[in-house]
Amino acid sequence: MRGYLDHLTVERGLSANTLSSYRRDLDRYLGTLAAVGVTDLAAVGAAQVEAHLARLRAGDDDHPPLAVSSAARAASAVRGLHRFALREGMAGADPSRDVRPPTPPRRLPRALPVDDVVRLLETAGAVTATGDQAPLALRDRALLEFLYGTGARISEAIGLAVDDLDTDDGAVVLRGKGGRTRLVPIGGYAVEALRAWLVRGRPPLVAAGRGTPAVFVNARGGALSRQGAWTILRRAAERAGLPVDGAAAVSPHTLRHSYATHLLDGGADVRVVQELLGHASVTTTQVYTLVTVERLREVYATAHPRARG
Repeated sequence: MRGYLDHLTVERGLSANTLSSYRRDLDRYLGTLAAVGVTDLAAVGAAQVEAHLARLRAGDDDHPPLAVSSAARAASAVRGLHRFALREGMAGADPSRDVRPPTPPRRLPRALPVDDVVRLLETAGAVTATGDQAPLALRDRALLEFLYGTGARISEAIGLAVDDLDTDDGAVVLRGKGGRTRLVPIGGYAVEALRAWLVRGRPPLVAAGRGTPAVFVNARGGALSRQGAWTILRRAAERAGLPVDGAAAVSPHTLRHSYATHLLDGGADVRVVQELLGHASVTTTQVYTLVTVERLREVYATAHPRARG
């Protein structure tokens, strides 16, 4: 298992969060095998793999039933381990080859209407009684404008260094999954907000800290955390009257979904959106085309006099 996880780290470049999930999934799998006396992957049969995956969905005394998406991820980890063992000569066969993981339900990403996005962004940078913006208000506005203006993942935003930004040319280098980098244009509103933050807001905070190269910093001058970014968005969403709890809650990924959907609604080619989002496969990006089709159906149903029988 350690060899497989090292392979995923070095050769596949999986994120720390994904590796942590895979490690938990495989620890549980090996525990299941050990409970029935199997300590060698070469001795595992298809029935044992199927029984383990069925147990994940059913749950047991120590674990609640896994959701379909989590069970699918666990199945992927198990199958990957067995493929790795076969390739490395640790086993003579892959018992998971014909085992089909559960298929997660297809969930369309939820995009905010443009008016909601504008309201969210405008509430992010509160103005003081004197008409000025405090450093943290400048940061909040710059962060949310950046997320919507570039389609960046939250991990890409909080990992952004000052040297990655070029506000003169309106471009940024984003470092995405698997160590892949991409050059993405930044819209005028985001550039304006970033300049205000970098010139008037960030310097006093960084001077009080340890001189981090991160673009977005916290009140102590250190790099902003993922949780800190979530709090900024949640606070702005509450002020804008947008949902912050439940299935419809606004999240950093909501801004990424909105970015992609609004580009496609505006006529952008799906291949261009793929490059902007940093998707390795256009198949991932094509889910947004389904969202725009749903929007077209809504417009047709409400606007055409013969849309409803």
